[in-house]
Amino acid sequence: MATSSSNPIGSSLSSQRLVGKVALVTGGATGIGESIVRLFHKHGAKVCIVDVQDNLGLQVCQSLGNGPNVCFFHCDVTIEEQVRAAVDYAVEKFGTLDIMVNNAGLSGVIGGLGPHAYTGSKHAVLGLTRNVASELGKYGIRVNCVSPYAVATELAIAHLHEEERTEDVRTGFRAFIGKNANLNGVDLTVEHVANAVLFLASDDAGYISGDNLMVDGEFTSSNHSLRVFR
Repeated sequence: MATSSSNPIGSSLSSQRLVGKVALVTGGATGIGESIVRLFHKHGAKVCIVDVQDNLGLQVCQSLGNGPNVCFFHCDVTIEEQVRAAVDYAVEKFGTLDIMVNNAGLSGVIGGLGPHAYTGSKHAVLGLTRNVASELGKYGIRVNCVSPYAVATELAIAHLHEEERTEDVRTGFRAFIGKNANLNGVDLTVEHVANAVLFLASDDAGYISGDNLMVDGEFTSSNHSLRVFR
């Protein structure tokens, strides 16, 4: 996530935190991305939703009133030319671009949770974040990433056939996540992740760059095989 720095004077945790900002959110039609879009819009940002799911992206725009502060652009983030076109579109429509949220590629820091290619790609996000933060710091651009624990979104069960995506399966998946979590008494939601992204995008994080904000209830820093504290 890349954010241009600005003067933090007047910043308030209780007020709209992105007034006057323009944001582009990839994967913004559903799940975590949709939650980020809605929260940014609520906090006064103009938001460009970028996704390959046209109908769902346009539905989000409609639910936000189809006003002048939200738009949708079809983009496959694996195609560089389309990403460039999305950025150009956002700048042309809103006049500038302050915040880019690469929600289509959240980071990860531990192994053993998936195939090598998946794990390698998640770790690469953190390395790329720190390298780009080093490169762009001289321009006043902050670059950070977010590493959440498992969230029960539709994407999490997308590998299943549609007829297998029953409510029982969703309930079982949520139970599995809760059983293996370190922090009890609260279930991680897309809103928790969106709030972390909002913080990093706002002036409240004005001197934070190259950081990886863990939203995992201390899961990755606990040795679950020992279970000393029961």
